[in-house]
Amino acid sequence: MHIPDGYLSPSTCAVLYAGAAAGWYSALKRLKRALLNRVIPLISVFAAFSFVVMMFNLPLPGGTTGHALGVTVAAIVLGPAGATLALSIAIAIQALFFGDGGISTLGANCFNMAIVGSLVAYVVYRLIAARAALTSRRRVVAAAIAGYLAVNAAALLAAIEFGIQPIFFHDASGTPLYAPYRLSVAIPAMMIGHLTFAGIAEAVIAAGVVAYLQVADPGLLRATSGLAQDASLESTELRPAAHSLRRLWIAIAVLMLLTPLGILAAGTAWGKWSPAQSPHAANRAPAVSAPVPMVPQGLQRLSKLWTAPFPAYAPAFVRSHSFGYLLSAVFGVGILLCLSLLAQSMVERYRRRGSSA
Repeated sequence: MHIPDGYLSPSTCAVLYAGAAAGWYSALKRLKRALLNRVIPLISVFAAFSFVVMMFNLPLPGGTTGHALGVTVAAIVLGPAGATLALSIAIAIQALFFGDGGISTLGANCFNMAIVGSLVAYVVYRLIAARAALTSRRRVVAAAIAGYLAVNAAALLAAIEFGIQPIFFHDASGTPLYAPYRLSVAIPAMMIGHLTFAGIAEAVIAAGVVAYLQVADPGLLRATSGLAQDASLESTELRPAAHSLRRLWIAIAVLMLLTPLGILAAGTAWGKWSPAQSPHAANRAPAVSAPVPMVPQGLQRLSKLWTAPFPAYAPAFVRSHSFGYLLSAVFGVGILLCLSLLAQSMVERYRRRGSSA
């Protein structure tokens, strides 16, 4: 679902960057600067959770792979604003350091997965779980349905963005300049795997984590429950206890140790092929994928926009693919922790300066 550089035209990327920027601005405004010191620890936890969850690739029909997002749990605990920021940070780290998604398409990937994914998950969860007790089974069911729909909504948007490229962006002879597949190919290719596997994985993860929180720390479910007088992130209920954060980080550490399982699934996600792989990989992808005779010119050009230091989560200095994958997970989560500490320090410094003025 992470769209690489070159698959979308510059104008498409610009429009989606604008949409993502509007979402980021709205999220930051909603969280409010005075409350950031409360939510930064949770944003970093769920950014790390999503980062690690997305490293577990699932085999999909036709020899490709897909993954869950972790966006649903973030939206249920943090609300759509916090989830938008958490997922956006995780997606940005994936693109910058590991080449998972492009730099030109960062806005598109954040718009699809972080913004739309968070909104769909939050709205569906609130509609189904309305007025239910924090420990109600209905909340577990609501989380599962919200997760399934959120992932598929994000996948559908990505498919549409792929599919409109050959319609609007081609040379004088009609040859596509970017993603070469029309909507009739892109939508089935993306949606078959997400409707049957990736969406279910997100549903299971969301339901499982909500069921766990109902027992371990139901207070984390209150901010978006609709039960409190103030069901926004301004509620003091959202400020987690130290032991709650510790348990969440332990769970993420366990997931990190299991990340080598994420490379057992053979194949590459549909539409994430490099220019060198594109014709060959596309021709053996799902049957709905028409043959690609050549690499589109625009794709070839933009694909060189950014070279990640650890492409495909495979550090060049590590011989073992499994260990390199694990090391990448540790490195990514470590970056998130450093960013969290830096952000908390900056917010505290700003508040002290404001109170002394």
